Amino acid sequence: MAAPLTADTLVAALTAEGVTVVEHGDWRTHNRNSAGAWGPVNGVIVHHTVTSGTSASVDLCYDGTTDLPGPLCHGVIDKDGTVYLVGNGRANHAGLGDAGVLAAVIAETVLPAPDSDDVDGNTRFYGFECINLGDGSDPWPEAQLEALARVCAAVCRRHGWGAASVIGHLEWTFRKIDPTGFSMASMRTRIAALLAAAPGGSATRYQPFPGDAFFKSAPHSTIVAAMGGRLVAEGCSAYADGPGPQWSDADRASYALWQQKLGYTGADADGWPGATSWNSLKVPYTA
Repeated sequence: MAAPLTADTLVAALTAEGVTVVEHGDWRTHNRNSAGAWGPVNGVIVHHTVTSGTSASVDLCYDGTTDLPGPLCHGVIDKDGTVYLVGNGRANHAGLGDAGVLAAVIAETVLPAPDSDDVDGNTRFYGFECINLGDGSDPWPEAQLEALARVCAAVCRRHGWGAASVIGHLEWTFRKIDPTGFSMASMRTRIAALLAAAPGGSATRYQPFPGDAFFKSAPHSTIVAAMGGRLVAEGCSAYADGPGPQWSDADRASYALWQQKLGYTGADADGWPGATSWNSLKVPYTA
């Protein structure tokens, strides 16, 4: 339980954690404090927007709707990892949730399944919306997941909380399904790794580009399997099955889709990895 961070402290915390921050509109004074209490705060709730497009999503979260005035969260996380701050104070993001869940967050213990709506989450939680359709098909780019982890780590670090103080909206109330597309358990693992490092440090080690000749030698390697996993995660899959460790035509076709997603065309999207596109893919280190 803690007093909410000030606007300046939040920006400083996010920046120190390596987050790219955009201050949107009059976010520093934009809140729903007139509708109820803001604080003491106990944790962070993660959401997806069920929208696409940065500008429209940020405006919606800032303005809200006729039935649900904004701000609808404290920050919006774009696909490229940019965080748009839209509110400072009480926000209409959490609604009512389970008292047992709140108790578990405060104690940082195992979460119970929510089965009641008897606590005002807008008082107790920061809220961050990630731009995603929430249909299970819209991809979650690594840059967005990394930014989300860093946002949560920044808030937790400033309050002295652990990763267990971060929950998904679906863990707060049985009425919600967000976020869809990744597990909150995996996100808490990422946050814990960041908290174990210095602010702004990297908790994830990525595979350096192994060179053009590596792929053209048709390698059998864990690097190829890790690459394939990232391509699937980015929605760039031409695999009938797999991916696996043996470089194949399916790997090349999938990588070509990744190059096209980055905007390459013609010979620049021929499926042979290059250093720039490889570094953008953020393949986990394997060997």
